[in-house]
Amino acid sequence: MKEYIPNPVDTGHIQLPKELEYLVEEMAKNVHEVWSKTRIEQGWTYGKKRDDVLKQHPCLVPYEELSEEEKVYDRNSSVETLKLIMKLGFKISKDEEWALCLHPTR
Repeated sequence: MKEYIPNPVDTGHIQLPKELEYLVEEMAKNVHEVWSKTRIEQGWTYGKKRDDVLKQHPCLVPYEELSEEEKVYDRNSSVETLKLIMKLGFKISKDEEWALCLHPTR
């Protein structure tokens, strides 16, 4: 089998605008929620330490209860995804009318 060498797109020169910081955190939280939902559907439960045989994982907790180290992992995934979107020429903007439909109290 040929050795796999990861080759992610270089986004080092892409700077995220300040107004996307909120989006990064929301994406990171959602990444964790999707991961958790998938794990639970696969039969995993919370455990103080990871155990692949018992299907237990210490990160099966709400995002807010994760260690900062785990949150950084999710944030980095979100940041790199946003940077890739921008590098590919897409623009990210907020539709205020749509946001009001989703969150009418704002």
